[in-house]
Amino acid sequence: MGFDPWDAAFVADPYPAYRELREQGRALWWEATGQWLVPHYADVSALLRDRRLGRTYLHRFSHEEFGRHAPPPGHEPFHVLNDNGLLDLEDPAHARVRRLVSKAFTPRTVEQLAPAVDRMARELVARLLADGGGDLLTVVAEPLPVAVIAELLGVPESDRALLRPWSADICGMYELRPDEETARRAVRASVEFSAYLRELIAERRKEPGEDLISGLIAAHDDEGRLSEQEMISTCVLLLNAGHEATVNTTVNGWWTLFRHPEQLASLNSEKLSTAVDELMRYDTPLQLFERWVLDDIQVGDTLIPRGAEVALLFGSANRDPARFERPDDLDLVRTDNPHLSFGAGIHYCLGAPLARRELTASFGSLLADGVPPLKLVREPRWRDGYVIRGLDELLVEF
Repeated sequence: MGFDPWDAAFVADPYPAYRELREQGRALWWEATGQWLVPHYADVSALLRDRRLGRTYLHRFSHEEFGRHAPPPGHEPFHVLNDNGLLDLEDPAHARVRRLVSKAFTPRTVEQLAPAVDRMARELVARLLADGGGDLLTVVAEPLPVAVIAELLGVPESDRALLRPWSADICGMYELRPDEETARRAVRASVEFSAYLRELIAERRKEPGEDLISGLIAAHDDEGRLSEQEMISTCVLLLNAGHEATVNTTVNGWWTLFRHPEQLASLNSEKLSTAVDELMRYDTPLQLFERWVLDDIQVGDTLIPRGAEVALLFGSANRDPARFERPDDLDLVRTDNPHLSFGAGIHYCLGAPLARRELTASFGSLLADGVPPLKLVREPRWRDGYVIRGLDELLVEF
């Protein structure tokens, strides 16, 4: 069917294959991973909100009852870290943790960070400009969200170089069929990152500050407080989800703009808010999102039974002509743009406002008055990996 996440040509341009999938049906069995592929916008949007699906099934079933095997015991550190984060919790645990996290991670938090985000973006662009160009990925796209999350959490500057490698190793487990070496790296990163955060939390208990970790420690309601593991998992999720999407939207977005020079030439600060969302829709950094079927569901003519797994194809949904006018055209002033790149339902991305702020600052600093236009040095390569899809590098000059 053309859908092959391990094929470099497909990863470079999955959209023709998505078109074929949408033409073939609403739920398509894919033998390679034993999942049902869901390619249409209306179905993906509805299923993200459907409580008959879940990111986990363990709040209702044991592995045996659900017809699944428990993860290998050696992978436990990764699963303890991952399974206690907001993204993989279901109600009532999800509602409780999200409510408590929201007491610390408020709109005011993002507002207070805004000047620091703008300053960091300008400094990184100034460094790129002083060098006459370089790899936009490593000089601007990666450092900005990592620095912002580190600032948010109160991670000292001397330790910030640790964060990106830990995050990259953990995120390797979100790809389809990760191998044992990927799992080994993820487990090691989970152990090291958790130990680091445990020490940081202990320090903040003794000397609270204005950072998010101090806020998470203080957050409470009638049902109590966050456990230490929930705090650790929340911090890791903020880094992983918060920076992977921003990094890849930045570099994928610039690669898109270089291929649409007339749109790039017309881009200015007034268009930035709609442009950021359009770049996320046009080439979303998260292509696929998995859910377990907790109770039988009907998708079109297909009955998907309890115990099955669905793969919601965000990249396909965001290019569905049934929802978006001229979906394969880049339109930086598109206003009717309910893309699904931040998810939907109870798992809608808590950090979406911060991600938009970072992206606006990053693109805005590179397009600011006095900064010469960027020019692509050579066509980039896509890195291995499809679920979290991004470029290996993006070499530019002024």
